Amino acid sequence: MSETRNDAQGAPKSVEKPSDGGDLQHHQPASTSIENSNTLDEKSTKQSKWRRAGDIIFWTPPNCRWDPDQPPKFSMGLNILFAFAGAFTVATLYYNHPILNILAHDFGVPYEKVAQIPTVAQAGYAVGLFFLCPLGDLLKRRPFVLSLVLFTATMSIGLCVTDSLAVFSAIQFITGITTVTPQLMLPLVGDLAPPHKRASALAVVVSGFVMGILIARLLSGIMANYVSWRYVYWMSVGLQYLIFGSLWIFMPDYPATNKRLNYFKMLWSMVLMLRKHPILVQACLISYFTSATFTSFWTVLTFLLAGEPYNYNSVTIGLFALIGIGTMFSTPFYARVVIDRFVPWFSVILGMLYCMTGICIGAYAGLHTVAAPIIQAAFSDFGMQTAQIANRSSIYTVEPQGRNRINTCFMVFTFFGQLTGTAVGAQLYGKGGWIVSQSFSVGCIAMALLVTFARGPWEEGWVGWHGGLSIKKKNQTADGKASQETRNPLRRLATNEPRPTDADVEKDAVGDDQAVPDGIERDLGLHGDTGSDKVVDEEKASSRSDEEIEASTQRGAAS
Repeated sequence: MSETRNDAQGAPKSVEKPSDGGDLQHHQPASTSIENSNTLDEKSTKQSKWRRAGDIIFWTPPNCRWDPDQPPKFSMGLNILFAFAGAFTVATLYYNHPILNILAHDFGVPYEKVAQIPTVAQAGYAVGLFFLCPLGDLLKRRPFVLSLVLFTATMSIGLCVTDSLAVFSAIQFITGITTVTPQLMLPLVGDLAPPHKRASALAVVVSGFVMGILIARLLSGIMANYVSWRYVYWMSVGLQYLIFGSLWIFMPDYPATNKRLNYFKMLWSMVLMLRKHPILVQACLISYFTSATFTSFWTVLTFLLAGEPYNYNSVTIGLFALIGIGTMFSTPFYARVVIDRFVPWFSVILGMLYCMTGICIGAYAGLHTVAAPIIQAAFSDFGMQTAQIANRSSIYTVEPQGRNRINTCFMVFTFFGQLTGTAVGAQLYGKGGWIVSQSFSVGCIAMALLVTFARGPWEEGWVGWHGGLSIKKKNQTADGKASQETRNPLRRLATNEPRPTDADVEKDAVGDDQAVPDGIERDLGLHGDTGSDKVVDEEKASSRSDEEIEASTQRGAAS
């Protein structure tokens, strides 16, 4: 509604007259803009808080920053830190094993339903193993590992407070996916440890895994007898945050080894690696058979000890896990004395013989004396670990820039071996008892020995014994072969070793098939070598040309 008025000069002027509610309509855009502005401010505040939190989490302390001129050394302290992180990360998969009956009571469900929890956790672990572990070849290890540990710790809080079995199982599956930190530590140690000490360095980390499994089963069972099972998982949360803090303070920010890999091509490359490297396939098959014996034994041991003639209670049966303590402490020393000094093939043979000895004693004397399963547990555990350490030390030499994918291939076979041992061992025990189930383990070790003997220690092909039977290393590389191991730039710089000489055991230059990806030369400080070497070569060529010209002139004058 409007009316016409005259302005000061007498010209007509139209003036808008507000109708009912006109003031509200006129001021509405202003209030809306204010509300939108407030909303944007709130969003920006939230984003700034998340950004600030991310900056704090992924900030690298000065002592951990990568400096190609003075890179951090791979020390024993760092080796133990990686073992500690792997131990109490892998433990989250095993806290539920001794308390399944208590979980069934508290959740008010049949035991058959909670019995699926370990399977769900292992299924999540398998998913993370296949889809997350290969990313170690693509991403920087420090932020990747910190993210996984922080996520696992935070998600585990849900295990402490939930009253729903479905929620508990779902969280256990999710945390199983992210509980792959141990499998990222092993390839990293393979990158950093000198080849002639790689086996002993890997043994320290593997011993940490064993400690984590033992502590998880032991503490969980004991604590649940005196306090609520929820305190077990609160302890796990605290340990996870302790791991996060320790890694945040001490883990160096190593550069990524491959910056331009495509994720899906990277997954497919694992299949190509299996086709390309006979030693990798051999190691995977050996691990499959030995892992089957391990889980078969521990699955049916409870049935043996709980029945005739022993009739042990659950606490006594749980104490059998302490047998692994001897293996945990002895393996690093054995690796330094034996595995690091001889070709890996020889150490694998010894490991299989240890397993066969223990399994035969336990299988055929286990119904007569409790000493038999104790001997079997000690020998088979020690033999399996030493064989795996030797195999890992060997396979890490074939793809220096792809050790996470190599480790993934190895662990996938190991995981399926464990599933096979659990399923077959339980079924055979139900049909034929202890002797029948452990005779299956004897057959598995026989197959592992057959696979080992199919390729000699110096054979480069798929089957054969070319190169002889010598078990002594020809040089100080991890596999001891005459063909020198391709130098990993990350390991060389990370240990502050001198530049290679003619007597060095590793190649001074990276081969074409293992070339350092674009961009990493800058991070590793390798970009300056090419230019200086080129100048030296040009100077040598120039000096040779001058000498040749002078010699030709002298010959002409003499004639």
